[in-house]
Amino acid sequence: MVKGKGRQHRPPARTGRSDDLARRVLTEQGPALPRARRREPWHRDVQGGAARAAVFGISDGLVSNISLILGFAGAAPTPSVVRLAGIAGLLSGACSMAAGEYVSMRAQTELFTRELHVEAAQITEDPDGEHAQLVDIFTNRGIEPETAQVLASEHMRTPELALLTHAREELGIDPTELGSPWAAATSSFVAFAVGASVPLVPWLLLTGGAAVWLSVLLGAVAALAIG
Repeated sequence: MVKGKGRQHRPPARTGRSDDLARRVLTEQGPALPRARRREPWHRDVQGGAARAAVFGISDGLVSNISLILGFAGAAPTPSVVRLAGIAGLLSGACSMAAGEYVSMRAQTELFTRELHVEAAQITEDPDGEHAQLVDIFTNRGIEPETAQVLASEHMRTPELALLTHAREELGIDPTELGSPWAAATSSFVAFAVGASVPLVPWLLLTGGAAVWLSVLLGAVAALAIG
């Protein structure tokens, strides 16, 4: 190595041992892994992003479909054409939202999984360095250095626990709650469909100007309710 130049830092190579460690943590196998403390039943989940995704899906479906329906109604076609356009807008928009949410959630999950595999490789190849990082993590939490050394040693004796702690504290990832792309896609589909159905309902019951005004009224009420 040329004097004066620092060592290049490269991610450690993944091995069968490190992949097995990451797989056990991701599938919650092996030693019991501590989960986040369960919330009291009167608290809501405000960190998972479910509420934000639901509001976005409903509002997107509401705005896009009411615009489509009013556009067709303004062209003065038959009510059946307006209904067909509304149903088509509901289905196409819901499928688009579901596909986009699935792809984005899948990409995020794969990225998190890759980072966990890299961290698992570091634990298996450089246990002393990871032990020192755990000590720093615990001392930064206000734990006495001597106690932090003991805790770090206990964690390193159980690689799954060490990886879980590194993932949560160093990477900001909870391997036990990565989420499901299929669940995200389904919730986005349902949320968009609910919003898009609001301006469509009047056209299933009424025709002409009455259906137009009721669509606008229901759309305004729904927008105020979710906004």
